[in-house]
Amino acid sequence: MTKCTTSTTSFPRCKGREITASFDGGEITSDGGALLFRQLDREMGLTRAIARRLDDARASRRCQHRAETMLRQRVFGLALGYEDLRQRLRHHAR
Repeated sequence: MTKCTTSTTSFPRCKGREITASFDGGEITSDGGALLFRQLDREMGLTRAIARRLDDARASRRCQHRAETMLRQRVFGLALGYEDLRQRLRHHAR
């Protein structure tokens, strides 16, 4: 069987802390891939570019979250396999 992954991968430092991903956990799943999505999105500026092109008719002074933040949450949630983010958020709020 071909082994296509490395044992560890390093990412740019975040707030002075080293970030390392290790792939020796066996066959497990987690939301750790979100870090990869975030880094890729930062480098490509994809969600920022999309958010700039969306019309946000909300009253900005009454908004708690920017449209870009909500778009990023939706895109990342879908990429991680969560079809209904409202259900996922309710589960975490318990």
